[in-house]
Amino acid sequence: MQIVANRRRPYWARDEPMRLKLEAATAADAPTIAALRNATAADLTQRHGKGPWSGACTDQGVLFDLRNSQVYVARRRGRIIASLRLATKKPWAIDRSYFTPCERPLYLTSMVVAPELQRQGVGRLCLEAVKGIAQRWPADAIFLDAFDHAAAGAGEFYRKCGYREVGRATFRNAPLIYFELLVR
Repeated sequence: MQIVANRRRPYWARDEPMRLKLEAATAADAPTIAALRNATAADLTQRHGKGPWSGACTDQGVLFDLRNSQVYVARRRGRIIASLRLATKKPWAIDRSYFTPCERPLYLTSMVVAPELQRQGVGRLCLEAVKGIAQRWPADAIFLDAFDHAAAGAGEFYRKCGYREVGRATFRNAPLIYFELLVR
């Protein structure tokens, strides 16, 4: 799915609207996705200190995700600049009791945008594409969690993208905010 946004652009791309297409990742993408996840975690750790966002990812972890869910990537000029994971199976850190009851939720996890491209609309475009994917899946809702941290967490980002906060919990010492977007 291709989404186009006319948002404030970096100096090197202001003459063209940002275009983003999410496509299914392949096993060949695993090392690049792992590197992107690690670069994002390292950037958060450098800016906000060590926290639950500081974990490392391996190629094998991405290959596991590819076997058990749908992993998507966005490319710019052939380079993977964003990645996310959609699954029908509930992730371990999500307590379903906080969410609106539905029959076919999709769980959005492992969303990352290259640190140098954050705050330029890439994440918002990814979420718009995810909504379209969910509607075609078909799914009733998109459920996710974000770290409950004023600076390092993405809670405010998800709110601005139309996701509704449905609760807060702590899982393995990590404070989380649960969000949902109903797509029925």
